[in-house]
Amino acid sequence: MKIGIPGETKDREFRVGLAPDGAAALIRAGHEVIVERGAGEGSGFSDEVYMRAGARIVEREEAWSAPEVVMKVKEPVGHEPGMLRPGQTLFTYLHLAAAPELAEQLREAEIGAIAYETVQDALGGFPLLAPMSEVAGRLAAQIGATLLTKDHGGKGLLLGGVPGVMRGRVTILGAGIVGTNALRMAMALGAQVDLIDLDVARLARIDELYRGTVNTLSSNPGNLERSVVGCDLLIGAVYVRGRRAPTLVSEKLVRQMEPGSVVLDVSVDQGGCIETIHPTTHSDPTYMVGDIVHYGVANMPGAVPRTSTLALTNATLPYIVQMANRGVEEALQRNDVLAKGVNLWRGKVVCEGVAEAMGCEATPLEDAL
Repeated sequence: MKIGIPGETKDREFRVGLAPDGAAALIRAGHEVIVERGAGEGSGFSDEVYMRAGARIVEREEAWSAPEVVMKVKEPVGHEPGMLRPGQTLFTYLHLAAAPELAEQLREAEIGAIAYETVQDALGGFPLLAPMSEVAGRLAAQIGATLLTKDHGGKGLLLGGVPGVMRGRVTILGAGIVGTNALRMAMALGAQVDLIDLDVARLARIDELYRGTVNTLSSNPGNLERSVVGCDLLIGAVYVRGRRAPTLVSEKLVRQMEPGSVVLDVSVDQGGCIETIHPTTHSDPTYMVGDIVHYGVANMPGAVPRTSTLALTNATLPYIVQMANRGVEEALQRNDVLAKGVNLWRGKVVCEGVAEAMGCEATPLEDAL
């Protein structure tokens, strides 16, 4: 099978869809890997490194149109959906429930679209979403701490405080992978943290792990209001498979926060769980709603591309090897975990959340295949 790795074009997206070691593994298995010229440079992987791994360096058009599987990091942007040809498979992060126009473009392209973020295992975990969630969660606390400084528009507060001065307060919405990694970093910075989630059993495990030093709160309107209004940094970390994130925090509540507080919503790529959030870019990451700083970069892990690319390749490699060895359709029929990643298949909308966003009926995968 021929696998193509085009360069990423989203603003300051320096990751690449497959590290050289991943390319080498596919080539050893008898497959062909083509990489767009310069695609890995942002992650520190030169064309020469890919060639030593056995990959072939090609121009942009060939990286998109020639392969059977196009493997990326982020969704196609601009004219890129038009570079795909019917029958190809696109394997990448897509978040189509928040982008119905892109979903329609890909449906019309008659490709198979397998989204990393909806691949789900038998225990309910998201093996391809997890590594970037870990990165984004840890970055969220770091970036939030920076935005609280006065020169970034914040209230001029040090999250960890100093002896004799109150620590900063962080509220994290969601105790999944993003939320628990944000918690880890916020605690390391010395902040006081409220962690809010619907799953009381999960909160109990975190309470035990942190020996009662985290305020674990059941998600309800009262707890949300008190925690959000009183915090210095609000981190959104809610994910619902294949669907837009639910809005948990209203604009009215955000405007009750103290001037200079910071809102950072990692779930912005799924529409966001805070009403006032909208997507921003690494080039222009923040905006103000009243006196509250907002950060909505939808590809946060792109800021640490070396770490992110290596972590993503570790997760995706077993799946792309299966697709290459067996063919995409057979791999989907044999692997229920991978099959859950199918959002679109040859003109049919398979993922229920995406179909809901597009206003159409979902087609069961077995029927689409």
